[in-house]
Amino acid sequence: MAMHLGAGAAPDSSVPSNGEDDDFHWDEAAEAELQAIEATYASASASAKRRRLPDWTSPSPSASSRPRYSQSPVSGGSTPSWALAPQGNVRPRRQPVSFSGKIVYCRTPSEVEKTATDILGKIESMKAPGQVSLGFDLEWKPFPSRGEPPCKVAVMQLCMDKTLCYVLHITHSGVPPILKSLLEDSSSIKVGICIDNDARKMLNDYDVCVQPLMDLSTLANAKLAVPPKRWSLASLTEMITCRQLPKPSNIRMGNWEACVLSKQQLQYAATDAYISWYLYEALQSLPDYNAEPEIESVKAQ
Repeated sequence: MAMHLGAGAAPDSSVPSNGEDDDFHWDEAAEAELQAIEATYASASASAKRRRLPDWTSPSPSASSRPRYSQSPVSGGSTPSWALAPQGNVRPRRQPVSFSGKIVYCRTPSEVEKTATDILGKIESMKAPGQVSLGFDLEWKPFPSRGEPPCKVAVMQLCMDKTLCYVLHITHSGVPPILKSLLEDSSSIKVGICIDNDARKMLNDYDVCVQPLMDLSTLANAKLAVPPKRWSLASLTEMITCRQLPKPSNIRMGNWEACVLSKQQLQYAATDAYISWYLYEALQSLPDYNAEPEIESVKAQ
């Protein structure tokens, strides 16, 4: 239907029509259609003019939609320095921590004996008034062959400073008497996460009673002003150092009974023992927040 969109009121519908004027006649249906079109156009225009901006641009945004900022004063002036804080579950990326000292890898009984002798000599030469801390960790093949018992401990890591870490491949060397003496000697305290489980496995696999022990999770709950929890080595590392402890599954769950460990396995193993020693020293330097942690011991089952 063709319509003439003129100004003013619509023509009187009582005027009789003729063939020439039919195209310009305003009937009720045409008027209703025109009004509907104009209303739709007006609504669309108004909506475009009132386009909604994000909630955080409004003068008083809600707490859930407003970005959170941390403010710190600028030295020598009143202008604050602003830094956008992490939002929701977004976590900042942490730099990975890795042992950067020397790794001594031992595979034969004679090499392991020499290492144990060296560590005992260092402990004696330190003449510390208390126990010397010894970062301690174990690795073993996680999945035995079908129908076989759980795999024995394959690798032992020991660390007592930031410069040197020992990785003992005891699945090949066994546990010589001098190493057994070191692990059972009370002049050094063996430290790690869930270390009582590691000590129990050594007792079951090699008849070695590793002692004395300090679980870093227990120590952290006694020293840190946070709700007690069951810490993992990775979570405690992040809490204390603000760095990430890499735990790649292809290495962690790899074959620790291999003839020779790869460089990646050696680095992973050394880092775990080193960070255990480091966290113990860091936590020990803090004042007690909760009750004094107890030194643990493991009994045969």
